[in-house]
Amino acid sequence: MSKDIVLAFSGGLDTSFCVPYLQERGWAVHTVFADTGGVDAAERAFIEGRAQELGVASHVTVDGGPAIWADFVKPFVWAGEGYQGQYPLLVSDRYLIVEAALKRAAELGTKAIAHGCTGMGNDQVRFDLAVKALGDYQIVAPIREIQKEHTQTRAYEQKFLEERGFGVRAKQQAYTINENLLGLTMSGGEIDQWQVPGAGAVGWCKPRAEWPSKPLRVKIGFINGEAVTLDGEAMAGHTMLAKLNGLFAQYGVGRGLYTGDTTIGLKGRIIFEAPGLTALLAAHRALEEAVLSKQQNRFKPDVARKWVELVYEGFFHDPLKTDLEAFLASSQSTVNGTVTLETNGGSVGAVAVESKHILNAKGATYAQSADWGVEEAEGFIKLFGMSSTLWAEVNRG
Repeated sequence: MSKDIVLAFSGGLDTSFCVPYLQERGWAVHTVFADTGGVDAAERAFIEGRAQELGVASHVTVDGGPAIWADFVKPFVWAGEGYQGQYPLLVSDRYLIVEAALKRAAELGTKAIAHGCTGMGNDQVRFDLAVKALGDYQIVAPIREIQKEHTQTRAYEQKFLEERGFGVRAKQQAYTINENLLGLTMSGGEIDQWQVPGAGAVGWCKPRAEWPSKPLRVKIGFINGEAVTLDGEAMAGHTMLAKLNGLFAQYGVGRGLYTGDTTIGLKGRIIFEAPGLTALLAAHRALEEAVLSKQQNRFKPDVARKWVELVYEGFFHDPLKTDLEAFLASSQSTVNGTVTLETNGGSVGAVAVESKHILNAKGATYAQSADWGVEEAEGFIKLFGMSSTLWAEVNRG
């Protein structure tokens, strides 16, 4: 008799391969597509149709937009740091995918979970550690299993599917492309070889020749560090992020070519595009710079970097992450106001900040005017630099 197993499913080559592979080993495969954004209605319909074509026992699609905003985007923007100073953690929807798969497993009364992660990448770590943190489950990873016998796994997967009458879309043969509400990543081919990306390595962001001639300005309003309005209109966070993606992608904002240290120790090179997140980070940082104290602004990046490392490396449910988020949340109590962003293409900057919490001194403006005297300034400088001055005097030749 067949045993029930829940497969996190995207309709791509790897997860499509997993369905017949598992079926031929006695599993009744139930697929779950966690729609965390990045796909249009046509692609969503394709994924659902692909599951039916492969003969799954059942398929469900889950709206992951609200969860990915609350559980990842909000604390990530609070943190304000990319992994190794660059990468905006676009893979973090994996944790929400796991939660959707486990919820479906509970509905079916099974403890068997499957995913299409390879044995060479980081996603296997994120999936497995998230599953282990949330319960006692059997994890089946077909792509890892076939890698024991096949070195060219993607070619093997394609042949395996075609021999059983299932086609493979052309775009899945050139690059590995992942899209969600957070952004888009692309790897494979010449990208993996540290060569110039080819003409086909394009995503959401328009090339320079297609940028609009007029600059784009938007206003983002924040309450306790969370973006809540766009150009004065209140909207749900995941809806705002989708709109920001569309607006800033037209200006090529948020595209990067990144090489980083992966969890498993290899160097990873990807193209990433995160127009909306890039805009949110720019706005939030500008507001924080104006309203947080000097000590907060100095210390907070240390906390942020550790939070980012935990999320990147699979420790999404580690208690330290929760502890760090308590600090980040506390730091946001005065991060209230509106930031005006502007772009002419390629990058985005904050051109205006409005907040009642801006740390303005009533009687002084930097480099313009002061409400203290010459003696006070000279005394401060003398004491502030005492140690350095003494060293110079004692050791002066």
